[in-house]
Amino acid sequence: MKADDIFDGVTDVRDDLIDGAGEAPKQRSRWTKRRWLGAVAAVLVVAIAVGAFLRPGGGLTAYAIARAEYPRMAPYPGEGGSRAAYDAWWESVKAQRRDLGDTSALEMFFARSAQAFLTEKPGENRVYSPVNVYLALSMLAYLTDGDSRGQILEALGSGGMDELRKQANDVWNVSYRDDGVITSILASSLWLDQDVSFNRDTLDALARDFYASSYRGKMGSKELDKALQNWLNEQTGGLLEEQAGNVELEPTTILALATTLYFKAPWAEEFSKDQTAPQTFHTPTGDVETDFLHQWSSGSYYLGDKFSAVSQSFKEGGAMWFLLPDEGVTPEELLADEEAMEFLFTEKKYDWERPALVNEAIPKFDVSAQFDLKDGLKALGITDVFDRERADFTPMTTGVNEHITLNQTSHAARVVIDEEGCIAAAFTVLSPGGDAPPEEEVDFVLDRPFLFCVTGDSGLPLFVGIVNYPMKA
Repeated sequence: MKADDIFDGVTDVRDDLIDGAGEAPKQRSRWTKRRWLGAVAAVLVVAIAVGAFLRPGGGLTAYAIARAEYPRMAPYPGEGGSRAAYDAWWESVKAQRRDLGDTSALEMFFARSAQAFLTEKPGENRVYSPVNVYLALSMLAYLTDGDSRGQILEALGSGGMDELRKQANDVWNVSYRDDGVITSILASSLWLDQDVSFNRDTLDALARDFYASSYRGKMGSKELDKALQNWLNEQTGGLLEEQAGNVELEPTTILALATTLYFKAPWAEEFSKDQTAPQTFHTPTGDVETDFLHQWSSGSYYLGDKFSAVSQSFKEGGAMWFLLPDEGVTPEELLADEEAMEFLFTEKKYDWERPALVNEAIPKFDVSAQFDLKDGLKALGITDVFDRERADFTPMTTGVNEHITLNQTSHAARVVIDEEGCIAAAFTVLSPGGDAPPEEEVDFVLDRPFLFCVTGDSGLPLFVGIVNYPMKA
């Protein structure tokens, strides 16, 4: 079966994509040389396999079938920019905003999934992207039907496909930012077996609602694996090269669904390198010396029953939240605490706010994780897609009689911060001038395991994680 018989007219096709899936743009490759710019990257790969489905020999290196067209944003004018340039930038930022309506179901998914995916191995560094996995599961719902789809919809807190379609598209758009000051780029792709027929209506919907590019090749071949790995590296700025190298597709795989999230932003107010100094961090297995960032600010401090918290803003939007468990409380225990989860994943954070002079001491860290989502998805109630007797992928494939199940669910993420920028971080909110300084003064020292959350301009949690071991000095 020819490719154009299946995909003709799905989306715009670009000839330069046909020869290779994944040359990294020059501006992203520079990140590896200037890591302080900060890049948050997350990858979710979902592979769908079919029993012992046999295919003829031979094959192609992966070639592109369709290319996603991304929203265009006016560049941030910076200091000295004209009023017209600033207005154009601001209009493009506003154009990405959406009214998410009642976000309680979203917040419930973020909290439940964080509990499921971050607590599997207590005492280890762990990082996870709630928005990335939410969008991948939303795409998976398009590929399924019956109870398989129903379980996904229930886990995501959605009442049906029309509701999910709108909300997932809104989440994608409010999370997207590419204006020269903040980079928050989401990408999706489908990797299709060259010998299986696919439903073009489903592909059209994924291209339209998720900006999903499509590629095709011989499953189980080194060429297709390399093309997928290259695509993952391109979309994540090379930040997860080692983890991407672990992603391989079995010959029995029918298709692979991949989503990525790449984020970078400078702090609204940089930490002075002169103030960076070694300090003791109390890991679960003993004390270590690591470099701490220090900053004094007249701002806000948040205090719960089992935790305290501060936020560090990014320039022109977003923030990074740090939650320090009280003495004797572990980050994993906070993830099971209703108050802490309400603080972390809802807009009610300011209910805990109190003005203070905050003396911050935050360890520089570089945390990464790669793990299988299967157990966590089952804990969320998504089970049928793993059962060959119950899984229903009929909306996606045609002419495949064998039982189709989900056979690979891999997630990887990494977060890095230093004096100038952050991976998974939030902008600082500046206090209005002229007010009397707060009387309370607090020391916020992250010298033991803690939670963090990176939020975008919309406030949605792009990344959340646990730091048990920061970087050694």
